[in-house]
Amino acid sequence: MKVLALCVSSVLLGGFAAMALEVGSPAPEFSGTATGNETIRLSELRGQWVVLYFYPKADTPGCTAQSCSLRDGYTELQERGAKVIGVSLDSLDRQESFKESHNLPFPLIADTDKKIARAYDVLAPLALFTQRKTFIIDPDGNLAHIFDRVDVRSHDEEVLRELTRLQAEQSDLPE
Repeated sequence: MKVLALCVSSVLLGGFAAMALEVGSPAPEFSGTATGNETIRLSELRGQWVVLYFYPKADTPGCTAQSCSLRDGYTELQERGAKVIGVSLDSLDRQESFKESHNLPFPLIADTDKKIARAYDVLAPLALFTQRKTFIIDPDGNLAHIFDRVDVRSHDEEVLRELTRLQAEQSDLPE
């Protein structure tokens, strides 16, 4: 019976038992192909803030609202030194179409092999799509904040508010 329960849990988690990520821990390294056929590696983003957001499926109402919210706040996020990156399990072609149709100014990663979603523990049950979650990663590559719940219509405001708080907190630290 225990073996059956473990197998069912493994299937629901996408084929593995994931470890929960915590603020302050190193962000899982990743490499993925993004729109524009760009390869994005977290290790190459050291020294800057990263807003890594996961969304279930391109061109669905909630995912479109979330992405367009981040698009609308993109200039302010850039002014705060943040690189915004979207991730879903959609194909690269679908990501390209989604980016183009909504004028998204940031890259979207096609995580078709689910490696990034697994590393960030965001696979939904049965591993058919990702959960809607956002991670702010600090310039040292550590998880600075995790949004487990996202307001898709004002996500840019949530992220900007938290990023501003984190940066102020960091500047108050003695060197």
